[in-house]
Amino acid sequence: MTAPLIFTGIPLSPRVSTPLDLEVAEHQTVALLGEEDSGLGALGGYALGLEQPATGSVRVFGTVIADLPERQRLAFRHRVGYLPAGDGLLQNLSLRDNVALPLRFGSDASDREIEGRVNVLLAAVRLTSAGGARPNRANDEERRRAALARAVAFDPALLILEQPFDRLSPRAGAELLELARGGETAQGARRTILITGQELPPGLQRRMDHIYRLTRAGVLQPEPV
Repeated sequence: MTAPLIFTGIPLSPRVSTPLDLEVAEHQTVALLGEEDSGLGALGGYALGLEQPATGSVRVFGTVIADLPERQRLAFRHRVGYLPAGDGLLQNLSLRDNVALPLRFGSDASDREIEGRVNVLLAAVRLTSAGGARPNRANDEERRRAALARAVAFDPALLILEQPFDRLSPRAGAELLELARGGETAQGARRTILITGQELPPGLQRRMDHIYRLTRAGVLQPEPV
C-alpha cells in the first residue's frame, strides 16, 4: 500500500546539500526536527500544493496535489489537515468563526450543519466557553486549540502540524497530540501525522512512531522513541 505522504528529492535550505526523502506510513505519527533555518517549514506548503519545490515531488495519497486543477486541488485538501506555525488564525474573526471558516467556504453544508460541526469541534478541544474571543484576546493554548480544531474540520486522514507545541505546557501539548491522533486503531493512530519543528516537549517522544533529526549535512538521523 502506498504511504499517505511521500517526499522524494525535495531540496530544503541552501545550506542543506542533500535532498529530502521521507515516507510517512499510514496510521503513524512522525516528527521531523531541525534547526529554524533548515527548510523544514516549507514541507507543509509543498504537501498542500500551495508551493512547488524547485525539484523533486510530494505525493499525498499517491497524488501530486500541485498538478491538479484548482477545483480538484481545493477538494483534495479536505483530506489533509494543516496547522501552520504560529497558528494562522485571522485576527478579525472570533476563534469560533476561525474554526468555521473552512466549512463555510469549502463545503456545501447548511449553516445549521456547520454550526453543529463547530460545536462538536469546540467541545472536543475544550474551547466552548472561549469560542467568542478573538485571537488577540486568547492565550497561546486557546489559539493553538482553535487552530487544531480548524485543521480537523473535515476530519482529514492526514495532518501536517508545524511547531504545534511551541509555548505550550507538556500537559497541553500531550492533550493536543491525542486530539490530533483522533483515537486509536489496531494499526496505530486513526490519523497519519507529520510534525515539523525544532524540538518536542518532554514526554511526547514516546507517542511518536518515528523521530528524525535533520543534521546540518542534510542527513535524517533517527532518534529514540
